[in-house]
Amino acid sequence: MPALQALKDAKPVLLRSALLLAGGYTFYHLWRHLMASQRGSGTRENVYETQRALNEYLLFHFGSSQELSLYINDPVALQNFPQRCAQECIKYFTQQTGIPCRALDIGCAVGRASFEMARVFQEVVGIDYSLSFVTACNQLKEKGQLPYCALTEGELGTQHTAVVPTDIDRTRCFFRQGDACNLPSDLRSFGCVLAGNLICRLPDPFAFLHRLPELVAPGGILVITSPYTWLEEFTPKSRWLGGYKDVSGNEVRGFDTMKRVFSPHFELLAEKNEPIVIRETARKHQWTVAHMTIWRRGTF
Repeated sequence: MPALQALKDAKPVLLRSALLLAGGYTFYHLWRHLMASQRGSGTRENVYETQRALNEYLLFHFGSSQELSLYINDPVALQNFPQRCAQECIKYFTQQTGIPCRALDIGCAVGRASFEMARVFQEVVGIDYSLSFVTACNQLKEKGQLPYCALTEGELGTQHTAVVPTDIDRTRCFFRQGDACNLPSDLRSFGCVLAGNLICRLPDPFAFLHRLPELVAPGGILVITSPYTWLEEFTPKSRWLGGYKDVSGNEVRGFDTMKRVFSPHFELLAEKNEPIVIRETARKHQWTVAHMTIWRRGTF
């Protein structure tokens, strides 16, 4: 019985670690839902609106490899993940007549990928559910920098500054608060859409996938990353894209489901594995490998 209680008590902590991989919308929205049943006196704070969460994501988006970790020997994983995502968007985007030179970053968190895409795209719209993150994005847009603290242990930390590279035109970026599962109906026709580590933390990933043909203009690019960590705490099992066996006993994988859902509208251009390191403290990190898939919207 004590062991069972310990597991119950630890569950929110384990789930918080899993949620850190998601964009700001995902973590905040789902953690809030999870905590609602455990609110008790009603004084529990929304985790994704805390200064700690903001600090962690500013470090993840703008910190150097040395700031991310002094102990992990994985040069690729320590390279800036949002920047890598933006580079793939730029690599596969084709500037030509009829394809809008505008990008959408869904679950943009504190905005690094959005700013990086502004190197090529004339307009970049970043959407996140967290007001704290969107506020930070707009502060970075206005001032070009924002201070943050990298947690060392307990209440100790080191001070740093998130800086948007000076060769980026920040005025091309626009940030707004929004729900990935309920995006405005007039939001459409982007030459590139990025959804980073989002789909396996949505309450209905199928609905999100079916909306994407409206968001990506014909000839445009779609980039999705996901570690496919399906959990019933976030997504009803009936809405999982993969991670289970069907009635015939066949394994169903998230990537295979995406290929099936996208087949009438998108062509798969490439797939690759992208390792990620997220620092929680100086000696505690998450190391994950996201599956990146790049698609082109058909003109049919």
